[in-house]
Amino acid sequence: MNSAFNLPERLAAKNAAELIGDDENHFVAIAESLEQSAVELSDRLDVLRRAPGGAGQEALERDLEIHRLSARLRILSRFGLDLCLGRMVGADDLEPVYVGRIGLTDGDGHRLLLDWRSPAAEPFFGATHGNPMGLASRRRYRWAHGRISDYWDEVFAADGLEGNVALDDQSAFIASLGSSRSTRMRDVLGTIQADQDAIIRAGSRGALVVDGGPGTGKTVVALHRTAYLLYSDPRLGHRRGGVLFVGPSRGYLGYVDDVLPSLGEDGVQSCTLRDLVAEGASAVPETDRRVAGVKSSADPMKAIAAAVAHYEQPSTAGMVVDTAWAELWLDAGDWAEAFATAESGIPHNEARDQIREALLDILVDRIDEDVPPHLLRRSLAQNEDLGGAFARAWPLLDPVGVVADLWSVPAYLRKCAPWAR
Repeated sequence: MNSAFNLPERLAAKNAAELIGDDENHFVAIAESLEQSAVELSDRLDVLRRAPGGAGQEALERDLEIHRLSARLRILSRFGLDLCLGRMVGADDLEPVYVGRIGLTDGDGHRLLLDWRSPAAEPFFGATHGNPMGLASRRRYRWAHGRISDYWDEVFAADGLEGNVALDDQSAFIASLGSSRSTRMRDVLGTIQADQDAIIRAGSRGALVVDGGPGTGKTVVALHRTAYLLYSDPRLGHRRGGVLFVGPSRGYLGYVDDVLPSLGEDGVQSCTLRDLVAEGASAVPETDRRVAGVKSSADPMKAIAAAVAHYEQPSTAGMVVDTAWAELWLDAGDWAEAFATAESGIPHNEARDQIREALLDILVDRIDEDVPPHLLRRSLAQNEDLGGAFARAWPLLDPVGVVADLWSVPAYLRKCAPWAR
């Protein structure tokens, strides 16, 4: 095979055999393994696709295996030797360990590439001069058109200088800044810094907020973290849960959707905020200045809560409730008492039954005759006048309709959001 290195003339010194000879030999082994793996994967897929589909769990298992093998074959087809990100040499073991986008072994089971997401690969990204994490040196490759156009070595221990290294401090990072921009986001696996890696590998319990200004790498780190979690978190990945990536627009998703497949993951679902609700398909930009102000405020729920409260008004008029045993009087105080039983924080529609039962309790306690309580309660529950009064005082609401009215009825918005201008 041709050399994996294609260094420009200005870097001729880095072409020395003592610097890249071991890498060349390792790349030969990687190329052979990639070719063999692609053949084996294709053969296994052919067998599975020709086999009877089966039914139930058997069919599901077959489809999942086809999906897994197809994903593996796609990434092998997408990359070649440039699956390799670099290598690291331990302070106590001078045998280089090569780190890749995916893990790879040869026919004898010898590890050729260590998956970048594995715990053993963490020093490749996280080592610093202050905390070398057991490394003596690290080499990163820069690839162009399937061949290495440059590489950089960092030494973390004095004995690391004894190896064949090409020292060039911070060049990998600086070179990445100078790369030409394109219409698609690139992954930055080859130049991940220790602080970025700490975010990528942070624990998955609870929310993680990554803050920063435009262009500081928040999205690309989030995408790398997604690939890492799919590999490492037992709640995700093969035959388990998944990840939904929510972006601000379709154009943005188109810009970033090439990153995860390049990191070894192609099963992530993506959408925009508009896609999360059925109404998103028909949503249009808000033209009313007052409505737009409420929607974009720090607490639009304040206006929505006021809109709901508009429909929670106890009756101020008394009424007679007829039963087979007696006429019962229900006054404004009774309505207020029943409404006061609604627990704070319970949604409007869910609180209806609680208030209705409180209202029935008040009426049942009011009758003096020896009437079975369950019969009286059933009679009251079927009373149309009482039911109508309750429906007017605390109606069953359509959430979409309430919010739509809030945005479309100016007087309603002024009442619920008097601060809006």
